[in-house]
Amino acid sequence: MSVAPGSKGRVLLAYSGGLDTSCILAWLIDEGYTVVCFMADVGQDEDFDIARNKAVACGAESYILADLRKEFITELIYPAVQVNAIYEGVYLLGTSLARPVIARGMMEVAESQNCDFVSHGCTGKGNDQVRFELAFYGLKPDIKVIAPWRIPAFYERFPGRSALLAYAAEKGIPVVQTASKPWSTDENLFHISYEAGILEDPNTTPPRDMWKLTANPQDAPDTPEHILIEFTKGIPTKVDILSSKKTITDPVEIFLSLNALAREHGIGRIDIVENRFIGVKSRGCYESPGATILRVAHMDLEGLTLDRNVRALRDQFITPALSNILYNGYFFSPEREFVTAAIPASQRTVNGTVRLQLYKGNVSVEGRFSDEGLYDEKFTSMDEMGGFEPVDTSGFISIESIRIKQWALANVRKGQSSVATEAVYGSKA
Repeated sequence: MSVAPGSKGRVLLAYSGGLDTSCILAWLIDEGYTVVCFMADVGQDEDFDIARNKAVACGAESYILADLRKEFITELIYPAVQVNAIYEGVYLLGTSLARPVIARGMMEVAESQNCDFVSHGCTGKGNDQVRFELAFYGLKPDIKVIAPWRIPAFYERFPGRSALLAYAAEKGIPVVQTASKPWSTDENLFHISYEAGILEDPNTTPPRDMWKLTANPQDAPDTPEHILIEFTKGIPTKVDILSSKKTITDPVEIFLSLNALAREHGIGRIDIVENRFIGVKSRGCYESPGATILRVAHMDLEGLTLDRNVRALRDQFITPALSNILYNGYFFSPEREFVTAAIPASQRTVNGTVRLQLYKGNVSVEGRFSDEGLYDEKFTSMDEMGGFEPVDTSGFISIESIRIKQWALANVRKGQSSVATEAVYGSKA
């Protein structure tokens, strides 16, 4: 496709249909660019026809919608489940996980549409500007990025929402007022996030009507749901829902079904203050329904099937490394390739089934079984030897105590007590 006469070039805009990106679309056209709008279907609740009509009405040359749900689940979500990915011990990385898929979709369209530029509506204080742009450059090093919220001519012209609304009125851009819901959201099939507005006060309790995906746990069904999740090499491959006697095996349907169950039973809400990559703290609320179920089930099965030292190495290195890589936007990087190469080896034995109860915001493990579990009931039993000779432990303790005895003797030589006169944290009692 050729560049229109007088155009500065073709720009692929990551378009959401909201106020910011609609104004950015009109502004780019005012600046002399030819704009193609791109939307990724990653499972968000969105009327894509309305978004298409709005983009074209605002002056976009065309609107392209890419259905990325399957690759989002199979290439990003399930590997994150395999490593129990989590950021700062709480956040399951729902927004972070979607960005590499969206960025890759954009680069494919930018190539097919002969776009030399890409643009987005990410703010200058957030994580997403970093995630998207590092992904763009990791996929297409020569791409040029237009980030309006980092361009003084743009953010000085639009210092606040009122200026954007005035510009939208001038350009005839239809705007849906959201004064009744003073926060911003980002949704995909993994989760939804809420931030900004009234949530910027970390001591403000989110109103009950803010939560979109999950039932209030107090209002969830009084009857618990019982399910079985079967994993193959750490990936969920079958779900049995006992109340409906339904079995699901399709990878996408497994995740969607767990999402539906978790939503009904109020599972997956968190409210945190996190550290953004750029160095500021941010308060965010998240709902990650199906992902919360999968995390509980997968971690439990690993207790039965994963070797102790393999699990320790994975937890100490692979899990935090990949979690930070995802959060900070380094997915298309050599370190990500290096880290994810270890996932299949760590999950080779994670095969089996976990029985779960879903009830009023909680996921409870009721049992687990595996044909290749490392657990030996006879070996562990207090009621029989099972091939384990207790006398052997004497030698084990003797070896393990060598360095402890030497440390205690060294303390005595230095005139320090080796008994209970030493306080817990090392100072004298």
